[in-house]
Amino acid sequence: MIEIITAISLWELIKHTSAWVTNLKRAKETRKQQSVNALRKVVIAAQKTAIYMRLLQEGGKQSLEAEAELATLWTELSFALQDLGIDKLAKRCLIKGKQWANPTQLDKAFLDKADVGLEKMEQLANQLLSEINH
Repeated sequence: MIEIITAISLWELIKHTSAWVTNLKRAKETRKQQSVNALRKVVIAAQKTAIYMRLLQEGGKQSLEAEAELATLWTELSFALQDLGIDKLAKRCLIKGKQWANPTQLDKAFLDKADVGLEKMEQLANQLLSEINH
């Protein structure tokens, strides 16, 4: 079962990311670059998803192929982030992947509690990137 991210676990996420960034600053350059690349892909995935959603809102046709690509993209990101130790963001990406794989599987209340909004995930990735670079 996927863990719901609540206000309490949001605080844990902030603590976790701070510790993760501190440890990453001591890590080898290859690990830093892997982390930067994965976080950049979160931003790209959020933007790609936003574009598809805008297309749908403007009356565009739903594409199972595009949704399969988004499901795969978010799920692959969850694995990459988990491998790097960014577990809380990885769980959010996994939820996003499940959402695109089967939009009726997860209800709105669960998604709201999981806090998997595109802006929030992109903001978190950009914040981590900023912390890594400074």
